[in-house]
Amino acid sequence: MGRFIIEEAKRCLNCKKPMCKEGCPVNTPINEIIEMLLNGNIMDCGEKLFENNPLSVICSLVCPHENQCEGHCVLGRKGSPVQISLIENYISDYYLNFDTNKTIKKVNKKVAIIGSGPAGITIAIMLATKGYDITIFEALDNIGGVLWYGIPEFRLPKTVLLKLKDKLLSMGIKIRPNTLIGSAITVDDIFRDGYEAIFIGTGVWKPRNLGIKGETFGHVHYAIDYLKNPSVYNLGKRLCIVGAGNVAMDVARTALRNGCTDVNIMYREGPESIEAEPIEVEYAKIDGVKFEFYKAPIEIVDEGIKYVQTKIIECTDGSKKIEYCESTEAIFKADSVILAIGQGPRSNIVSNTIGINVNGVGLVEVDQFGRTSRIGVFASGDVVTGAKTVVEAVRVSKMVAQAIDEYVCSLEE
Repeated sequence: MGRFIIEEAKRCLNCKKPMCKEGCPVNTPINEIIEMLLNGNIMDCGEKLFENNPLSVICSLVCPHENQCEGHCVLGRKGSPVQISLIENYISDYYLNFDTNKTIKKVNKKVAIIGSGPAGITIAIMLATKGYDITIFEALDNIGGVLWYGIPEFRLPKTVLLKLKDKLLSMGIKIRPNTLIGSAITVDDIFRDGYEAIFIGTGVWKPRNLGIKGETFGHVHYAIDYLKNPSVYNLGKRLCIVGAGNVAMDVARTALRNGCTDVNIMYREGPESIEAEPIEVEYAKIDGVKFEFYKAPIEIVDEGIKYVQTKIIECTDGSKKIEYCESTEAIFKADSVILAIGQGPRSNIVSNTIGINVNGVGLVEVDQFGRTSRIGVFASGDVVTGAKTVVEAVRVSKMVAQAIDEYVCSLEE
């Protein structure tokens, strides 16, 4: 691996106007870190990456690089782009093996982080480097949110997240696992105890349902629940997954690694409309996942899914609509059914807190800097935008961290 990394790094043209950097949502200085690496300064590389993106080691594994840094590499126009993700991962992973924390002057100000997903971790690290006393409240056993409980091990090894946890602890960040805010502890309780600001980054963990008959049957499950702990599910051999986003691909590939031998994705449109990243679809196909297009479920039965065939109608205004084809009902036999049609936020915080506005689907309403309708409470990540990429959560959360810092400093004026 090391030799390959060096060979890839040497392919970099060190462009004066690095398109790879422009293609990265957080503007990772890729050409600079590659030059530093080749000059033997790997720790400086790691520090530069971490300061720009605290989740660099994660993004190097799960970002859609073909659309971002690697997709903008000039070498990719006529050949293969530099494998930037592999270089970034090598550097970032190496960096986390060492205690590189600088002495930071403490400001004696407490900030609470609710949720330890990508947004929460980013905010915690950014504010800890400014001297804040940070406590992360995590509802589950492990930190990471969707990183731990939503992305399969084969895409994001848990050892990477454990390294990141060690980094948080070494920075003096406190972590309270198994602590659900909104029940025993409320936002008001946190403010009562002297926290200057609160950040909400609780993600989207409420699965959306189809609203069709049979959804309560014992062989029906929701994707976001399944991915939390696949080993406890007995799905049988033949599985049907409804939905065709990235989560559906993760579920399909995970099921094949946990006993299912015949995994099928049912989608009401055609292959050109799949929401998942093309590379994720290709990986699913390589793993043996099969696709059932132009089929819409209308009822779940003991034998599997009753569906109807669909067709796409082109409208005069350029839009498309889905129509059910008459007399095409049939049953797709399956031992188990998993619904992967998206998820929304839970309401345990906002339903127990006065003054935090949400929109029609329960997402927290904020301004461009993450300020909610309640003074001192900020939010970003999936709980604001719905499910997005990790790097997008980092990009926005960096701005929110700055806004929190400015808000807390203004309290002294």
